[in-house]
Amino acid sequence: MTRKRRRLYVLLACGIGLGSAAALTLTAFSDNLVFFVSPSDVAAKGGSGRTVRLGGLVEQGSVQRGNSGATFKVTDGNNSIVVRYAGILPDLFREGQGVVTLGTLQTDGSFRASEVLAKHDETYMPKEVAEALKKSGRWNPNAGPPPPASTWNSLTPKGGS
Repeated sequence: MTRKRRRLYVLLACGIGLGSAAALTLTAFSDNLVFFVSPSDVAAKGGSGRTVRLGGLVEQGSVQRGNSGATFKVTDGNNSIVVRYAGILPDLFREGQGVVTLGTLQTDGSFRASEVLAKHDETYMPKEVAEALKKSGRWNPNAGPPPPASTWNSLTPKGGS
């Protein structure tokens, strides 16, 4: 074996090792990625069973609290999804507020949340919720600041309750 060929084999082995390490690293990262979806995105694309962040507004009159947790609907003005959460809801959680939930979409179309995040003051709106409001046509950034939380209570989905 010549010296050139040996050097080529060493470089090929290093390239394969480096490529394998990069592939394993990217695979590990992809398991930890959490994507944001709005109720309209879920209605259009369906669910995958993958962990996602579902964001929108808590639909007026949809919150039901029980011994086993809470059930409520998250809406973006066009569609809504039933969310089931077995835990203590944040203090600022209420109907008409912006909310981001972390969990998975179930086969029955509901969303099983493992974490619920509520907005923390009047001026704060999660970026994902703002994007969902823009997509649904409820807010035009060129027309001014986002709508105040007091007007969000009037949001009802077009498809029903």
